[in-house]
Amino acid sequence: MYDLYPTRTTGEPHLLARTEPVARRAWEPGAPLTATQIEQFDRDGFLVMENVFSEDEMAVLQAETGHLLSDPTGLKDETVVAEPERQEVRSIFEIHGQSKLMARLAADERLAGVASYLLDDQVYLHQSRLNYKPGFQGKEFYWHSDFETWHAEDGMPTMRALSMSVLLAENTPDNGPLMLIPGSQHVYVSCVGETPEDHYKLSLRKQEYGVPPEDILTELAYKHGIYAPTGKPGTVLLFDCNTMHGSNGNITPFPRSNAFFVFNAVSNKLVEPFAAAKPRPDFIAAREVEPIVPVKGKLHGEGVHA
Repeated sequence: MYDLYPTRTTGEPHLLARTEPVARRAWEPGAPLTATQIEQFDRDGFLVMENVFSEDEMAVLQAETGHLLSDPTGLKDETVVAEPERQEVRSIFEIHGQSKLMARLAADERLAGVASYLLDDQVYLHQSRLNYKPGFQGKEFYWHSDFETWHAEDGMPTMRALSMSVLLAENTPDNGPLMLIPGSQHVYVSCVGETPEDHYKLSLRKQEYGVPPEDILTELAYKHGIYAPTGKPGTVLLFDCNTMHGSNGNITPFPRSNAFFVFNAVSNKLVEPFAAAKPRPDFIAAREVEPIVPVKGKLHGEGVHA
């Protein structure tokens, strides 16, 4: 397959213009978003949706999160990623396969239905995880475009994917909220450095390849600014696969956590990696396409554990 977005192949990083749309479908009657929301997503590369889930639903999700974090022994070992140089849980991958409630959340029409509309296709889960940034010790996530990694190491052909982060704890200006560069989804940062073998074993704890250089980040930030959305539990942050983002460490006593789902268009299924010797494991990047049928209704907590 022709590589539309070459990366990790040259001695110098460079910017490439995006060759495809961000929002794939314009507003029409019956859309799950307003015309203004779709325009904002297309312009900025992200959208903050408040009060998507009720307090009752969040109580159920928070209870499930507490169970998963307090007893990770019941999880697949390879899916649990610790903080760099520490034992605290940083992320739990393939969370939809290890919790019935998280699988139900991923299929909820308020998530999967919106993703399907914006991508104008059926969608499937490319990746799911529970992210946890503990108080005092939560480390930063450095600036990056998810698509650069998914393209280079997973073989995602085009930018027909998006992420949704369901806030499970309050994100404040102080506890390391996600930061995004509005408008950065319109350019692709081609990075340098050959992908090491089994790079994921290090990159999930601290990414060093596929990281944009400071001069390009400076250019993007001065041109577009930086936005750090905050929100209460039940807020959903939706962002395009190529939006540049990162987060600071958390030195407050207040942890933050989120359920994170990557929806990819069925037509954009993975091929061979464009800049890695072999694909990453399925728990990080699903190679089997299982289209999601969006589910309506309120989340409940009965029989949630897989």
